[in-house]
Amino acid sequence: MTTDIRAINDKVKAESIFVEEVFAEIGKVIVGQKELVERMLIGLLSDGHILLEGVPGLAKTLAVRTLAAITDAQFHRIQFTPDLLPADVVGTLIYNQKDGAFSVKKGPVFSNFILADEINRAPAKVQSALLEAMQERQVTLGEQTYTLPDPFLVLATQNPIEQEGTYPLPEAQVDRFMLKIKVVYPSREEEKGILERMALSQPVTPRKVVNPERIIKARRLVDEIYVDEKIKNYILDVVFATRSPEQFRLERLRPFIRYGASPRATLALTKTAQAMAFIRGRGYVTPEDVKAVGRDVLRHRILVTYEAEAEEKTSEDIVTQIFNEVEVP
Repeated sequence: MTTDIRAINDKVKAESIFVEEVFAEIGKVIVGQKELVERMLIGLLSDGHILLEGVPGLAKTLAVRTLAAITDAQFHRIQFTPDLLPADVVGTLIYNQKDGAFSVKKGPVFSNFILADEINRAPAKVQSALLEAMQERQVTLGEQTYTLPDPFLVLATQNPIEQEGTYPLPEAQVDRFMLKIKVVYPSREEEKGILERMALSQPVTPRKVVNPERIIKARRLVDEIYVDEKIKNYILDVVFATRSPEQFRLERLRPFIRYGASPRATLALTKTAQAMAFIRGRGYVTPEDVKAVGRDVLRHRILVTYEAEAEEKTSEDIVTQIFNEVEVP
């Protein structure tokens, strides 16, 4: 290990102290869901948006609201419905009859944390308005362009069990989400903890342990985290195995993959692995960091064939098989 990497390692250890404090404060409100909280923090540190898939009642909204409170950031929840308009999300121009001028009314998207609840219930034009803001980090109203606040994190939810009256996100738009997290039911012990905690008449209020400025500073340090050439090649191998599995002795996967992961996946996998290393207090990325975030980065970026659906093989099964069989450095 070179002196430079040691210096980065020391900086990361010193700067990442707030991570444990964030987990501790969220743990006062949320029982379990450690992976959800960890992935939200990874999204925040790697400047990437998150798509959450899970049935109602799994504390998705509470987790986002709590993280916003802990980071002293603005939070808005937008309930996506079939009659929602783009102006309801990004804002609009309002005409004033007295002076004959237009004034700007900014929408709820002008916040640090946005929870787009049931994003697939709104039509494509509303989805596009939000996704454009996610991609460009700005909104144009009339002739004026307004920069969105920094940090800016969108967490969109989808309900996997109720598809009636929904407008599924096109694959090209889903690809813009850095992570897709499957939120699962808590264990029996965790649910008992939820039962006991929610029985309290006075809700627990988490304290602010970090501010947006410190998050932005941490992001710059995440960019510095060392990624060895072997790790870069490993990430490339994993992504290319989703496109050309036969090159990695995975010929049996070829009939199941219609489209593999895009170059955006390569960038996302590198970035999130760096953020995972930061959370773990290290200044360098290991293969375990890549594997830890790999499913969340790739599960929504692989399109399966009809043959895969007929054999009940999901993109997640394919990702798991790739990580099991691609050679680790």
